[in-house]
Amino acid sequence: MKYLITESQIDRVIFRYLDNQDFIPIEKGDKIYFANSEGDEYAQIRYNEDDGWCYIHYKLVDEISSFFSLWGADSKEFIGRWVENTLEMEVTNNINCDRYGIDWLRIPPRLKDENV
Repeated sequence: MKYLITESQIDRVIFRYLDNQDFIPIEKGDKIYFANSEGDEYAQIRYNEDDGWCYIHYKLVDEISSFFSLWGADSKEFIGRWVENTLEMEVTNNINCDRYGIDWLRIPPRLKDENV
């Protein structure tokens, strides 16, 4: 049996899936990191407020692609729209960070003068 699903319907399903990941937003300067937990060294998503670029961990892209039977490029677009919706900010570009570009997702350590 085939089903026709509109883009807005798939948006809602993927947004709900990403919402249920319970990412923790961590703000560091003009960057917002979406991590699985407070102590994570790497984020799943990084958003740059100054240029609107969104860096996405390749495993998250793969997870969305395989779970929803999407191409990687489509998964990145859905994740980017989720970030836009969550932060109410514009995403201008989505970057898939593979294992060689993973340092883009490294969360800077807490500075001594930062509040706990």
